[in-house]
Amino acid sequence: MILRFQFFSLSIASVLLTGVVPLLGQTNTSKDDEAITKTALDYIEGWYAGDAPRMEHALHPELAKRMISTDSSSGRSQFNHMGAMTLVQRTREGIGKKIPPDRQLKDVTILDRFGNAAVVKIVASDWVDYLEVAKFNGDWKIINVLWELKPKQ
Repeated sequence: MILRFQFFSLSIASVLLTGVVPLLGQTNTSKDDEAITKTALDYIEGWYAGDAPRMEHALHPELAKRMISTDSSSGRSQFNHMGAMTLVQRTREGIGKKIPPDRQLKDVTILDRFGNAAVVKIVASDWVDYLEVAKFNGDWKIINVLWELKPKQ
């Protein structure tokens, strides 16, 4: 009899916890989603505007931005990497400003979020970025970017 009661109590506790614990982790969902989207827009709009401070604000200083490309002559894959300061410097150089405003796509989609981590997709003018974003000292910062160029049309 005691075993049944303990089992029953554990079953109720399990049901209650599975229903309540996920709700506890979702308290600031809309505020966090807005902040994540703002971080992604600071990144892409900062690039297009050549606004280095805006770009820098979106990035964690240890950012790794990577792309795998294919060498056209050998057909072999190449690993391309840049850090936060290189990306900020290229933004400051105004490379993104060369893209005409009517081609400056910035479609932001939060693909997934759990606690203080999120994955965001940005469809830009000539490429697609997959951002790994984390809440760092209360602010959402881009930690990693994996990106791919769109095929030439």
